[in-house]
Amino acid sequence: MSQDLLPVATHRETFALLGRMAWADRWATAVAALTIVLASAAGVVSPWVLGTVVDDIRAGRDTILSSALIIALATVAAAVLGGLSAVALARAGEPALAELRERVLVRALRLPADRIERASAGDLLSRLSDDVRTVSEGLKGVIPLVLGSAVTVVFTSAGVLALDWRLGLAMLASAPLYVLGLRWFLPRSGRLYREQRIVQGERAEALLAGVDAAPTARAFGTGDALRRRIEVTSGRAADVSVSVYRLTLRFLNRNNLAEFFGLAAVLGLGFVLVRNGLTSVGAVTAAALYFLRLFTPIGGLLFTFDQFQAVGSALARLVGIATMPSASDPAPAVGPGEVVLSGITHQYAPGRPVLRDVDLRIAAGERIALVGATGAGKTTLGAIAAGVLRPTHGTVTAAGLPYGPERAGSGSGVFLVTQDVHVFAGSVRESLTLVRPTASDEEIHDALAVTSADRWVAALPDGLETIIGDHGHRLTPDQVQQLALTRIVLRNPWFVVLDEATAEAGSAGAHLLDRAAEAAMEGRTALVVAHRLSQVRSADRILVMHKGAITEQGTHDDLLAIDGRYATLWRAWSDHRSPADRPGGHG
Repeated sequence: MSQDLLPVATHRETFALLGRMAWADRWATAVAALTIVLASAAGVVSPWVLGTVVDDIRAGRDTILSSALIIALATVAAAVLGGLSAVALARAGEPALAELRERVLVRALRLPADRIERASAGDLLSRLSDDVRTVSEGLKGVIPLVLGSAVTVVFTSAGVLALDWRLGLAMLASAPLYVLGLRWFLPRSGRLYREQRIVQGERAEALLAGVDAAPTARAFGTGDALRRRIEVTSGRAADVSVSVYRLTLRFLNRNNLAEFFGLAAVLGLGFVLVRNGLTSVGAVTAAALYFLRLFTPIGGLLFTFDQFQAVGSALARLVGIATMPSASDPAPAVGPGEVVLSGITHQYAPGRPVLRDVDLRIAAGERIALVGATGAGKTTLGAIAAGVLRPTHGTVTAAGLPYGPERAGSGSGVFLVTQDVHVFAGSVRESLTLVRPTASDEEIHDALAVTSADRWVAALPDGLETIIGDHGHRLTPDQVQQLALTRIVLRNPWFVVLDEATAEAGSAGAHLLDRAAEAAMEGRTALVVAHRLSQVRSADRILVMHKGAITEQGTHDDLLAIDGRYATLWRAWSDHRSPADRPGGHG
C-alpha cells in the first residue's frame, strides 16, 4: 500500500491560524511588540553618543562622564526591555502553542485508523514529537531573535541615514549582496528542510516497526533485514542533515563577503568625506559602529533563517493536522440494527486481495463467530465491520446508514477489542473511565463484577486508585484483557467486535476470560474472531473463512454434520487443546 502522508498546511492557512491564536491574547502580543520596538530603539543610542564623544574630544570638550551615563542608562533600558519582551512573547506564545498541541493531539486521536495506516505511524509520530519540539524551541529562541533582529536592523538603518544620508547609502550598498545570498539560500534550504522532515518520519517509522517486530524477527532470524532498513533510513536522514550543514556554511561565506563590502564602503566613503570637510570623524565613527552593530542582528536574521524555516515547516505540518476537516459527531449517526457488509474486497498491496467479494448480514442481537486458518482474512473483516478500516471495494451499513472510519469512535455505539490491548498509564479508574468519564464508583464496580475483575481490583494496593502502566503496578495479560472487556460493559455499545480478545490468556485464565467475554457481550450484537474454538460453540452462527472468502456457515452442530473445513479444524483443535479448554478442565 502506497504511503499517503498527512496534509501540510499552506502558508496562508498557517498564518491564519497563528493570527487567530495571537488575537485571542492580543494584549500580551501588543506588549511583546511594544517592548521589542523600545528595546531596539534603546540600542541605537550608544553608537550615536560614542560618535558625539569623538567630535567633542577633537573639539576639546569633556563630555565623557555624561556620555558614559547616557550609554549606561540606554544599555540597562535595552536589557530590561529585552527581558520584558521575552516574557511578554512567552506569555503570548506559550498558551497558543499549548492550544495548538492540544488541537493536533485531539485531531490525531480522532483520525480514522485507515488514514493513519496510509500515512504511516512514523509520519504522525514525527509530527507529535520532532515538530512539536522544533516549534517549542523556536518560540523560546528563534522567533524572539528574528523579531528583535528585524526591528534592530530597521532602527539602526534609520539612525545611520539620519546621521549622514551618504554614509547610510554606503552602508545599504551591502544589502544587494545579502539579498542575493538569501535568494540563493532559500530555495535550496526550503527543499532540504522539507526532505529532512520526511526522512525523519521514515526513520521513526522504521524504528517503530523494528521495535514492534523484534520478537518475531528474533524467532525467524530476520533481524538483519530490519537492521538494514533502520540503517538505510537513518543514513538517509544523516545525509540530509549533512547537506543542510554544508549549505549553511556556504551561506555563511556569502554573508561574510557582504559584511566586508559594507564596512569597506562606509570607511572608504567616510575617509573621503572627512578629508573634504563634508562630515565629521565622529559621524563616520558612529556610522561604522552602527554597521558593526548590524552584524549580530543581520546574522541573527540570516543564520537563524534556516531554523526559522525549520520552525515554519514544522508548524505547517502541525497546522496541517489541526485544520484537517473533522468528521461529524458519530454518536447519533448509527444505532442498534442490522449490520450489512456488501461486496467487501480489500487489499493491502495491489493485486493481493485478502478479502474477496464478501457479503455478510448480522442481525440485531445476533452473535457471529469467525474462524479459519491464519491469513484467512478474519482480522481484516472484523476491522471493516467495526468501522476502523475502509474496504478497498464494497459498503458497510449499520441500521441502514453508511458506516466507516470517519464515523467510528467511542461515541458511535460500536466497540472493538483486540488481543493487543494497551495499558494506559494512570489509575485503574482512569483506564476504565476513558470510555465514560462520568461513570460513578458504583457503575465501575458493577462493570468489574460482570467481567469477574472486581475481586483482583479490590485486592490491588490502592484499589481503583492503583497506578498501572509502565511505571506502575504490573498487570498480568489476563487482567489487562479483563479491563478491556470491562470497558465494553461500562461503555454499553450495541455492537461489539472481539478480535481474538482472549487469545493471550494462559490455560489457567482461558475459561475465566471466555466467561468474561460472554458476559460483556450479553444482549449485544457481536462479531467474534475466535482463536480457541471453545469460544464459538455458543455463537448463533459460525462463519468459516478461507483465502478471503466465507466458505461455510451455520451452527456448531450443523458444521460438524457437514464434515467440511470447520469439522477438520475442530478435530485438529480437539486433539491438541489444553486441559483448560476441555469441558470441566481447570488447566
